[in-house]
Amino acid sequence: MTSFVIEADGGSRGNPGPAGYGAVVKDAADGQVLVEVAEAIGTQTNNVAEYRGLIAGLRSLLDLAGGGVPVEVRMDSKLVIEQMAGRWKIKNEGLRPLATEAASLARRLRVTWRWIPREQNKDADRLANEAMDAAAKGRPWRSTASPPTGSPAASRPSALDAASTPRSSAPQASTPRSSASRASEAPAQDSLFDTGDLSSSPLGAAETGARATSGGAPEAAQAWKTPDGAPEATAGETARRTAAPTTGGTGWRGPTTTATSLLLLRHGETPLSIERRFSGLGDPELTPNGLAQAEAAAARLSSEPYGVQVIVSSPLKRARATAETAAARLGLEVIVEDGLRETDFGDWEGHTFTEIQRRWPDELAAWLADPSAAPPGGESFEVAARRVQVIRDQLVERYEGRTVLVVSHVTPIKMLLQSALLAPLAALYRMHLDLAALSLIEYYADGPAVVKAFNDTSHLR
Repeated sequence: MTSFVIEADGGSRGNPGPAGYGAVVKDAADGQVLVEVAEAIGTQTNNVAEYRGLIAGLRSLLDLAGGGVPVEVRMDSKLVIEQMAGRWKIKNEGLRPLATEAASLARRLRVTWRWIPREQNKDADRLANEAMDAAAKGRPWRSTASPPTGSPAASRPSALDAASTPRSSAPQASTPRSSASRASEAPAQDSLFDTGDLSSSPLGAAETGARATSGGAPEAAQAWKTPDGAPEATAGETARRTAAPTTGGTGWRGPTTTATSLLLLRHGETPLSIERRFSGLGDPELTPNGLAQAEAAAARLSSEPYGVQVIVSSPLKRARATAETAAARLGLEVIVEDGLRETDFGDWEGHTFTEIQRRWPDELAAWLADPSAAPPGGESFEVAARRVQVIRDQLVERYEGRTVLVVSHVTPIKMLLQSALLAPLAALYRMHLDLAALSLIEYYADGPAVVKAFNDTSHLR
C-alpha cells in the first residue's frame, strides 16, 4: 500500500491578524508533491491557522487516495501535534471544534503524528505565506506546482472519482474554493429567529468561486458554511493540482447502496419565536401550540412510510420536547447530540434585530460582514459551521443505511439542506423553514446526497 506524507503549516501576521495556511501531500517513497493547497482565512490566530492547514491536508489526502491509507503528518506546531496525539489537553475552547474536526478526519486514515523543526516545513510555510501575500494584494492564490505523473497514487482513483457527486459541499481544502465565494455565504436572517422569513435581504446577492484542478479546468466552487454565515471581503483563493482528477457528477444515476435517510424536523413554537427574537442557546420551553405542533409531527412520523429507526436531538429544551413527543409515539429513545444545537448568540440572546442594531451597531456590522466574527460573548458562524459539519458526518457514518429523525433548529437544518444541494450559501436567503416542518435528505455511500422533501408542513393543516 502506498504511504503518504502531509506537511501543514499556518501563520498569522499579528496573532490575531491576517492569516493563512498551506499544506502539501507527498508520496512517502519519493517525496513527490501530489497536492498543494493554501488559503487566506481573514483575521485569525496562529493556532487556528495551523489547525486549518492540518484539516486541509487531511481532506486533500482523503480526496486523493480514500480512507485507510498510512500517512505521516508533519507540522512545526508542537501544540497541534501533541493535542492530536492525545498527549496534551485542549484548553482553548475556541480550538476544540477544529481539533474535533481534524480528529474525525484522522480516524479515517492510519496517521502517525510527527513534530518537525520549522526549517523542515518550508513547503507548507511557503504556501501559507503565498496565500497571505496574494490576499494582501487582492489577488487569488494559484498553485505553481506541475501536475505530478508516475506517482503510485496517480493510477488509483480517489474516493470522489468513484462517486457520481460529492456527498456534501462541506468546506474541504482539498475541494478548493475562493474566499470570493464565501461572500455569498451571508445569513438568511430568519435563521436568527424561531420564526419569520426575511428572504428579501439585500445581502443575498449570489457570487461564485472556482477551483483549479490538475486539468486546469475551472469548476463551480462548493460552499459549505453555516447559513448564518455572512459576506466576506476579498481574500485568497484555494487551489490545487492533484495526481488524479476528481469528478463530481450530477447525481442522475441509479443508487447502488442503501440510503442513509436524515428526516429533519424543526422544533415547535416557543415564546421567542412568536416575538421574532434571537433564540440560540437560551432555553425556552415550547408553547401549548408548539406542543401541539410536535404531536402532529409525531403522529405523522409514526405512520407509513417513514420507518424511523433512530431519533437524535439537539440538547435544547424546545428540540428535546419535540423529539420526546415523537419518541413516545415510536417507542424509541432520544439520543442527545450537542452538535445539533443552535448557534450561540451571546449577549444578543432574546433581543430583536432592531434592538441589536441600536445597541451594538458596530458589532452587528462586523458580524454581518465576516463569518469569523462572533456576537459579544457568542459563537461565530465559522465555528458553528464546523461543529454541524462534524455531527452530520458522524450521523451518516454511525447510522449508515438507517432512517434517522434529526430534531434540531433552523440554522443547522438549513445548512444540511444547502450542502446536500451543492448550492451556494446565498441560496439560504431563498429558503423559508417553518416551525415543526419536515425535510428529508438521503445520503448514498457511493456518491450523491439527495433532497427528497423540504419544509413539509402538511401535518399541521
